[in-house]
Amino acid sequence: MDLTYGAEYETYRSELREFLGDWPPTGEMANQPFDVQERDFREKAIERGYIYREIPKAYGGSEQPSDPLKERIIMEEFSKASVPFRMMSQGPAMLVPTLLEFGTEEQRERYIRPTLEGELRWCQGYSEPGSGSDLASLQCKADFDGEDFVLTGQKIWTSSAAECQMMFGLFRSEPEASKHAGISYLLVPMDQPGIEVRPLKQMTGSDEFNEVFFDGAKTPLRNLVGKRGEGWQVSRATLKHERKLIGNPRLMMMQFELLVELARKTMRGGRPAIEDSAVQQQLATIEGYVRASETCNLRMLSAELHGDFMKVMQPMMMIKLYTTKAMELIANAMYDMAGGDGLLDIEDPEDGVWAMKADARAAVQNYLFSKGPSIAGGASNIQRNIIGERGLGLPRDLRKNA
Repeated sequence: MDLTYGAEYETYRSELREFLGDWPPTGEMANQPFDVQERDFREKAIERGYIYREIPKAYGGSEQPSDPLKERIIMEEFSKASVPFRMMSQGPAMLVPTLLEFGTEEQRERYIRPTLEGELRWCQGYSEPGSGSDLASLQCKADFDGEDFVLTGQKIWTSSAAECQMMFGLFRSEPEASKHAGISYLLVPMDQPGIEVRPLKQMTGSDEFNEVFFDGAKTPLRNLVGKRGEGWQVSRATLKHERKLIGNPRLMMMQFELLVELARKTMRGGRPAIEDSAVQQQLATIEGYVRASETCNLRMLSAELHGDFMKVMQPMMMIKLYTTKAMELIANAMYDMAGGDGLLDIEDPEDGVWAMKADARAAVQNYLFSKGPSIAGGASNIQRNIIGERGLGLPRDLRKNA
Protein backbone atom coordinates (compact mmCIF):
# COMPACT_ATOMS: atom_id res chain seq x y z
CA MET A 1 0.00 0.00 0.00
CA ASP A 2 1.47 3.34 -1.09
CA LEU A 3 0.52 5.98 1.48
CA THR A 4 2.55 8.79 -0.09
CA TYR A 5 0.84 11.62 -1.94
CA GLY A 6 3.44 11.82 -4.69
CA ALA A 7 5.93 14.53 -5.68
CA GLU A 8 3.33 16.87 -7.22
CA TYR A 9 1.23 16.93 -4.08
CA GLU A 10 4.15 17.23 -1.70
CA THR A 11 5.23 20.31 -3.67
CA TYR A 12 1.71 21.63 -3.21
CA ARG A 13 1.99 20.92 0.53
CA SER A 14 5.26 22.86 0.72
CA GLU A 15 3.68 25.84 -1.05
CA LEU A 16 0.73 25.71 1.35
CA ARG A 17 3.02 25.58 4.39
CA GLU A 18 4.90 28.61 3.09
CA PHE A 19 1.58 30.45 2.78
CA LEU A 20 0.53 29.41 6.29
CA GLY A 21 3.81 30.73 7.65
CA ASP A 22 2.11 34.13 7.75
CA TRP A 23 -0.44 32.88 10.32
CA PRO A 24 -0.72 34.01 13.03
CA PRO A 25 0.09 37.46 11.65
CA THR A 26 3.08 39.52 12.70
CA GLY A 27 4.00 43.16 12.34
CA GLU A 28 1.25 45.76 11.95
CA MET A 29 -1.47 43.17 11.26
CA ALA A 30 -0.77 41.51 14.63
CA ASN A 31 -2.11 44.64 16.34
CA GLN A 32 -5.40 44.55 14.43
CA PRO A 33 -8.64 43.08 15.89
CA PHE A 34 -9.10 39.35 15.27
CA ASP A 35 -11.93 39.94 12.79
CA VAL A 36 -9.61 42.07 10.67
CA GLN A 37 -6.87 39.42 10.82
CA GLU A 38 -9.38 36.72 9.86
CA ARG A 39 -10.72 38.72 6.93
CA ASP A 40 -7.18 39.39 5.66
CA PHE A 41 -6.31 35.69 5.89
CA ARG A 42 -9.57 34.66 4.20
CA GLU A 43 -9.10 37.01 1.25
CA LYS A 44 -5.54 35.79 0.65
CA ALA A 45 -6.56 32.12 1.00
CA ILE A 46 -9.40 32.54 -1.52
CA GLU A 47 -7.04 34.26 -3.94
CA ARG A 48 -4.58 31.36 -3.67
CA GLY A 49 -7.36 28.77 -4.04
CA TYR A 50 -6.98 27.24 -0.58
CA ILE A 51 -10.53 27.77 0.73
CA TYR A 52 -14.01 27.64 -0.80
CA ARG A 53 -12.34 25.73 -3.61
CA GLU A 54 -15.35 24.49 -5.56
CA ILE A 55 -17.53 27.57 -5.07
CA PRO A 56 -17.81 29.73 -8.22
CA LYS A 57 -15.97 33.06 -8.23
CA ALA A 58 -19.28 34.78 -9.01
CA TYR A 59 -20.35 33.94 -5.44
CA GLY A 60 -17.02 34.72 -3.79
CA GLY A 61 -15.27 31.33 -3.99
CA SER A 62 -12.01 30.10 -5.52
CA GLU A 63 -13.64 28.10 -8.36
CA GLN A 64 -11.03 25.34 -8.35
CA PRO A 65 -11.46 21.91 -9.92
CA SER A 66 -12.29 19.15 -7.45
CA ASP A 67 -9.16 17.42 -6.11
CA PRO A 68 -9.65 15.22 -3.04
CA LEU A 69 -5.91 14.97 -2.37
CA LYS A 70 -5.40 18.72 -2.35
CA GLU A 71 -8.46 19.10 -0.11
CA ARG A 72 -7.03 16.53 2.33
CA ILE A 73 -3.65 18.29 2.37
CA ILE A 74 -5.36 21.63 3.03
CA MET A 75 -7.36 20.13 5.91
CA GLU A 76 -4.23 18.60 7.44
CA GLU A 77 -2.12 21.74 7.21
CA PHE A 78 -4.88 24.11 8.28
CA SER A 79 -5.40 21.97 11.39
CA LYS A 80 -1.70 22.10 12.23
CA ALA A 81 -1.57 25.87 11.74
CA SER A 82 -4.76 26.50 13.80
CA VAL A 83 -6.21 28.88 11.23
CA PRO A 84 -9.50 30.67 12.07
CA PHE A 85 -12.19 28.03 12.49
CA ARG A 86 -15.18 30.15 11.50
CA MET A 87 -14.27 29.87 7.82
CA MET A 88 -15.16 26.17 8.06
CA SER A 89 -18.30 26.70 10.16
CA GLN A 90 -21.86 25.64 9.39
CA GLY A 91 -22.70 28.40 6.91
CA PRO A 92 -19.75 27.98 4.50
CA ALA A 93 -19.34 24.23 5.05
CA MET A 94 -22.98 23.09 5.09
CA LEU A 95 -25.45 25.68 3.82
CA VAL A 96 -23.46 27.05 0.88
CA PRO A 97 -23.02 23.65 -0.85
CA THR A 98 -26.73 22.99 -0.25
CA LEU A 99 -27.70 26.28 -1.93
CA LEU A 100 -25.44 25.49 -4.87
CA GLU A 101 -27.29 22.20 -5.30
CA PHE A 102 -30.88 23.16 -4.47
CA GLY A 103 -31.13 26.94 -4.08
CA THR A 104 -32.56 29.47 -6.51
CA GLU A 105 -30.27 31.92 -8.25
CA GLU A 106 -31.75 34.70 -6.11
CA GLN A 107 -30.88 32.75 -2.92
CA ARG A 108 -27.34 32.12 -4.11
CA GLU A 109 -26.77 35.77 -4.95
CA ARG A 110 -28.36 36.98 -1.73
CA TYR A 111 -26.68 34.62 0.75
CA ILE A 112 -23.52 32.88 -0.47
CA ARG A 113 -21.02 35.73 -0.69
CA PRO A 114 -22.00 37.34 2.66
CA THR A 115 -21.76 33.89 4.26
CA LEU A 116 -18.27 33.23 2.89
CA GLU A 117 -17.12 36.70 3.92
CA GLY A 118 -18.35 36.19 7.49
CA GLU A 119 -21.01 38.90 7.35
CA LEU A 120 -23.79 36.31 7.76
CA ARG A 121 -23.46 33.61 10.41
CA TRP A 122 -25.81 30.63 10.33
CA CYS A 123 -27.14 28.13 12.84
CA GLN A 124 -28.79 24.81 12.00
CA GLY A 125 -32.40 24.25 13.10
CA TYR A 126 -32.85 20.49 12.93
CA SER A 127 -33.14 18.77 16.34
CA GLU A 128 -36.18 19.18 18.58
CA PRO A 129 -36.82 17.93 22.13
CA GLY A 130 -38.64 14.85 20.81
CA SER A 131 -36.95 14.62 17.42
CA GLY A 132 -33.21 14.08 17.43
CA SER A 133 -32.14 10.75 16.02
CA ASP A 134 -35.64 10.33 14.54
CA LEU A 135 -35.50 13.74 12.88
CA ALA A 136 -38.41 13.08 10.51
CA SER A 137 -40.78 13.13 13.51
CA LEU A 138 -40.17 16.88 13.98
CA GLN A 139 -43.21 19.00 14.88
CA CYS A 140 -42.02 22.62 14.62
CA LYS A 141 -44.68 24.13 12.32
CA ALA A 142 -44.48 26.45 9.30
CA ASP A 143 -48.00 27.61 8.33
CA PHE A 144 -48.12 29.48 5.00
CA ASP A 145 -50.36 32.56 5.07
CA GLY A 146 -50.10 33.39 1.37
CA GLU A 147 -46.94 35.49 1.70
CA ASP A 148 -44.87 34.12 4.59
CA PHE A 149 -44.30 30.94 6.55
CA VAL A 150 -45.38 31.54 10.15
CA LEU A 151 -43.26 29.48 12.56
CA THR A 152 -44.40 27.90 15.82
CA GLY A 153 -42.54 25.41 18.02
CA GLN A 154 -39.06 24.69 19.36
CA LYS A 155 -35.58 23.64 18.26
CA ILE A 156 -32.83 22.42 20.59
CA TRP A 157 -29.04 21.86 20.61
CA THR A 158 -28.76 24.77 18.19
CA SER A 159 -25.06 25.68 18.01
CA SER A 160 -24.21 29.40 18.30
CA ALA A 161 -27.85 30.48 17.82
CA ALA A 162 -27.35 33.56 20.00
CA GLU A 163 -24.57 34.82 17.70
CA CYS A 164 -26.14 34.08 14.31
CA GLN A 165 -28.16 36.29 12.01
CA MET A 166 -29.81 33.41 10.10
CA MET A 167 -30.98 29.81 10.58
CA PHE A 168 -31.35 27.06 7.99
CA GLY A 169 -33.81 24.53 9.30
CA LEU A 170 -36.55 21.97 8.80
CA PHE A 171 -40.18 22.76 9.58
CA ARG A 172 -43.42 20.83 9.13
CA SER A 173 -45.40 22.72 6.51
CA GLU A 174 -47.93 20.00 5.58
CA PRO A 175 -49.11 18.41 8.83
CA GLU A 176 -51.44 15.98 7.01
CA ALA A 177 -48.67 14.57 4.80
CA SER A 178 -46.71 11.42 5.58
CA LYS A 179 -43.81 11.62 8.04
CA HIS A 180 -41.04 12.52 5.59
CA ALA A 181 -43.15 14.28 2.95
CA GLY A 182 -44.55 17.25 4.88
CA ILE A 183 -41.27 18.99 5.74
CA SER A 184 -39.90 22.20 4.20
CA TYR A 185 -36.34 23.55 4.28
CA LEU A 186 -36.44 27.23 5.25
CA LEU A 187 -33.98 30.10 5.74
CA VAL A 188 -35.06 32.12 8.77
CA PRO A 189 -33.89 35.58 9.96
CA MET A 190 -33.08 35.30 13.67
CA ASP A 191 -33.37 38.97 14.63
CA GLN A 192 -37.16 39.38 14.63
CA PRO A 193 -40.11 39.26 17.02
CA GLY A 194 -41.34 35.77 17.80
CA ILE A 195 -37.90 34.16 18.27
CA GLU A 196 -36.39 33.55 21.70
CA VAL A 197 -32.95 31.99 22.19
CA ARG A 198 -32.10 30.40 25.54
CA PRO A 199 -28.55 29.12 26.22
CA LEU A 200 -27.95 25.57 27.43
CA LYS A 201 -25.12 25.29 29.98
CA GLN A 202 -22.89 22.25 29.38
CA MET A 203 -20.70 20.26 31.76
CA THR A 204 -17.69 22.20 30.47
CA GLY A 205 -19.31 25.46 31.62
CA SER A 206 -19.73 26.74 28.06
CA ASP A 207 -23.07 27.50 26.44
CA GLU A 208 -22.61 27.39 22.67
CA PHE A 209 -25.73 25.17 22.41
CA ASN A 210 -29.16 26.76 22.69
CA GLU A 211 -32.89 26.23 22.70
CA VAL A 212 -34.78 28.29 20.12
CA PHE A 213 -38.50 29.04 20.54
CA PHE A 214 -40.72 30.23 17.69
CA ASP A 215 -43.98 32.03 18.39
CA GLY A 216 -45.25 33.68 15.22
CA ALA A 217 -41.85 34.42 13.65
CA LYS A 218 -41.98 34.72 9.85
CA THR A 219 -39.88 33.97 6.81
CA PRO A 220 -40.92 34.80 3.22
CA LEU A 221 -41.68 32.29 0.46
CA ARG A 222 -38.47 33.28 -1.31
CA ASN A 223 -36.57 31.67 1.61
CA LEU A 224 -37.92 28.20 0.80
CA VAL A 225 -35.05 25.99 -0.48
CA GLY A 226 -36.25 23.35 -2.90
CA LYS A 227 -39.93 22.55 -3.15
CA ARG A 228 -42.48 22.95 -0.39
CA GLY A 229 -42.92 19.70 1.53
CA GLU A 230 -39.73 18.20 0.01
CA GLY A 231 -37.24 19.56 2.52
CA TRP A 232 -36.20 16.08 3.63
CA GLN A 233 -34.40 15.53 0.32
CA VAL A 234 -32.66 18.90 0.67
CA SER A 235 -31.61 18.07 4.24
CA ARG A 236 -29.82 14.93 3.05
CA ALA A 237 -27.40 17.15 1.12
CA THR A 238 -26.75 19.33 4.16
CA LEU A 239 -26.10 16.29 6.38
CA LYS A 240 -23.70 14.91 3.79
CA HIS A 241 -21.61 18.06 4.14
CA GLU A 242 -21.99 17.95 7.95
CA ARG A 243 -20.26 14.55 7.93
CA LYS A 244 -17.30 16.16 6.16
CA LEU A 245 -17.27 18.93 8.76
CA ILE A 246 -17.28 16.44 11.65
CA GLY A 247 -14.91 13.84 10.21
CA ASN A 248 -11.45 15.32 10.68
CA PRO A 249 -8.87 12.51 11.08
CA ARG A 250 -6.15 15.06 11.76
CA LEU A 251 -7.93 16.25 14.91
CA MET A 252 -7.85 12.69 16.27
CA MET A 253 -4.14 12.36 15.49
CA MET A 254 -3.40 15.68 17.20
CA GLN A 255 -5.31 14.60 20.31
CA PHE A 256 -3.36 11.34 20.43
CA GLU A 257 -0.08 13.27 20.08
CA LEU A 258 -1.14 15.44 23.03
CA LEU A 259 -1.84 12.28 25.07
CA VAL A 260 1.67 10.98 24.34
CA GLU A 261 3.14 14.37 25.23
CA LEU A 262 1.24 14.36 28.54
CA ALA A 263 2.53 10.85 29.26
CA ARG A 264 6.09 12.12 28.77
CA LYS A 265 5.55 15.09 31.09
CA THR A 266 3.64 13.32 33.86
CA MET A 267 5.76 11.74 36.60
CA ARG A 268 4.88 8.42 38.24
CA GLY A 269 7.15 6.96 40.93
CA GLY A 270 9.87 9.41 39.99
CA ARG A 271 9.83 8.47 36.31
CA PRO A 272 7.90 9.72 33.26
CA ALA A 273 4.58 7.91 33.02
CA ILE A 274 5.38 6.81 29.48
CA GLU A 275 8.05 4.47 30.90
CA ASP A 276 5.38 2.59 32.89
CA SER A 277 4.50 -0.70 31.15
CA ALA A 278 0.78 -0.31 31.91
CA VAL A 279 0.75 3.15 30.36
CA GLN A 280 2.67 1.86 27.36
CA GLN A 281 0.07 -0.89 26.89
CA GLN A 282 -2.77 1.66 27.15
CA LEU A 283 -1.12 3.94 24.58
CA ALA A 284 -0.51 1.05 22.21
CA THR A 285 -4.16 -0.03 22.44
CA ILE A 286 -5.41 3.47 21.74
CA GLU A 287 -2.96 3.94 18.88
CA GLY A 288 -4.42 0.80 17.32
CA TYR A 289 -7.82 2.50 17.21
CA VAL A 290 -6.29 5.71 15.89
CA ARG A 291 -4.28 4.02 13.14
CA ALA A 292 -7.25 1.86 12.11
CA SER A 293 -9.41 4.95 11.81
CA GLU A 294 -6.70 6.77 9.90
CA THR A 295 -6.38 3.85 7.46
CA CYS A 296 -10.16 3.75 7.02
CA ASN A 297 -10.12 7.43 6.14
CA LEU A 298 -7.41 6.76 3.57
CA ARG A 299 -9.54 3.98 2.03
CA MET A 300 -12.40 6.44 1.71
CA LEU A 301 -10.07 9.02 0.17
CA SER A 302 -8.82 6.46 -2.35
CA ALA A 303 -12.41 5.53 -3.24
CA GLU A 304 -13.24 9.21 -3.78
CA LEU A 305 -10.24 9.59 -6.06
CA HIS A 306 -11.38 6.64 -8.17
CA GLY A 307 -15.09 7.48 -8.08
CA ASP A 308 -15.94 4.16 -6.43
CA PHE A 309 -17.80 4.97 -3.21
CA MET A 310 -19.74 1.70 -3.22
CA LYS A 311 -16.61 -0.21 -2.17
CA VAL A 312 -16.39 1.75 1.06
CA MET A 313 -20.05 2.19 1.97
CA GLN A 314 -19.71 0.24 5.22
CA PRO A 315 -16.57 2.09 6.36
CA MET A 316 -18.33 5.36 5.56
CA MET A 317 -21.16 4.35 7.89
CA MET A 318 -18.73 3.16 10.56
CA ILE A 319 -16.17 5.97 10.60
CA LYS A 320 -18.13 8.44 12.72
CA LEU A 321 -18.93 5.76 15.30
CA TYR A 322 -15.33 4.54 15.35
CA THR A 323 -13.64 7.95 15.59
CA THR A 324 -16.05 9.01 18.35
CA LYS A 325 -14.96 5.96 20.33
CA ALA A 326 -11.26 6.63 19.68
CA MET A 327 -11.56 10.26 20.81
CA GLU A 328 -13.34 9.15 23.99
CA LEU A 329 -10.56 6.63 24.74
CA ILE A 330 -7.95 9.38 24.31
CA ALA A 331 -9.88 11.77 26.56
CA ASN A 332 -10.32 9.12 29.25
CA ALA A 333 -6.59 8.30 29.18
CA MET A 334 -5.64 11.98 29.45
CA TYR A 335 -7.96 12.37 32.43
CA ASP A 336 -6.46 9.29 34.14
CA MET A 337 -3.01 10.74 33.50
CA ALA A 338 -4.00 13.97 35.28
CA GLY A 339 -4.43 12.09 38.57
CA GLY A 340 -5.33 14.38 41.46
CA ASP A 341 -5.04 17.41 39.18
CA GLY A 342 -8.20 16.12 37.51
CA LEU A 343 -10.05 18.03 40.23
CA LEU A 344 -8.87 21.35 38.75
CA ASP A 345 -11.36 23.55 36.96
CA ILE A 346 -10.99 23.87 33.20
CA GLU A 347 -9.04 26.86 31.92
CA ASP A 348 -11.70 28.65 29.87
CA PRO A 349 -15.34 27.57 30.22
CA GLU A 350 -16.25 29.67 27.17
CA ASP A 351 -14.17 27.36 25.00
CA GLY A 352 -16.49 24.37 24.76
CA VAL A 353 -14.62 22.30 22.18
CA TRP A 354 -11.54 20.08 22.27
CA ALA A 355 -8.65 21.66 24.17
CA MET A 356 -5.35 21.51 22.29
CA LYS A 357 -2.92 21.41 25.22
CA ALA A 358 -1.11 18.65 27.10
CA ASP A 359 -1.93 19.62 30.67
CA ALA A 360 -4.36 18.69 33.45
CA ARG A 361 -6.89 21.45 32.82
CA ALA A 362 -7.11 20.50 29.14
CA ALA A 363 -7.53 16.86 30.19
CA VAL A 364 -10.52 17.80 32.34
CA GLN A 365 -12.09 19.81 29.53
CA ASN A 366 -11.62 17.03 26.97
CA TYR A 367 -12.96 14.40 29.36
CA LEU A 368 -16.16 16.40 29.86
CA PHE A 369 -16.49 17.35 26.19
CA SER A 370 -15.93 13.77 24.98
CA LYS A 371 -19.33 12.70 26.32
CA GLY A 372 -21.10 14.84 23.71
CA PRO A 373 -19.92 13.59 20.28
CA SER A 374 -21.52 10.17 20.82
CA ILE A 375 -24.83 12.04 20.65
CA ALA A 376 -24.03 14.95 18.32
CA GLY A 377 -24.11 14.48 14.55
CA GLY A 378 -25.95 11.15 14.84
CA ALA A 379 -26.23 9.21 18.10
CA SER A 380 -24.00 6.13 18.36
CA ASN A 381 -26.85 3.72 19.15
CA ILE A 382 -28.75 4.89 16.05
CA GLN A 383 -25.57 4.64 13.99
CA ARG A 384 -25.19 1.02 15.07
CA ASN A 385 -28.73 0.31 13.87
CA ILE A 386 -27.92 1.89 10.49
CA ILE A 387 -24.72 -0.16 10.17
CA GLY A 388 -26.51 -3.37 11.12
CA GLU A 389 -29.58 -2.91 8.96
CA ARG A 390 -28.25 -1.09 5.90
CA GLY A 391 -24.62 -2.15 5.96
CA LEU A 392 -24.78 -5.76 7.16
CA GLY A 393 -28.34 -6.59 6.11
CA LEU A 394 -29.44 -7.65 9.61
CA PRO A 395 -33.17 -7.74 10.49
CA ARG A 396 -34.68 -4.41 11.39
CA ASP A 397 -34.81 -3.44 15.04
CA LEU A 398 -38.22 -3.94 16.65
CA ARG A 399 -40.18 -0.71 16.39
CA LYS A 400 -43.63 0.32 17.44
CA ASN A 401 -46.07 0.12 14.51
CA ALA A 402 -43.25 -1.15 12.27
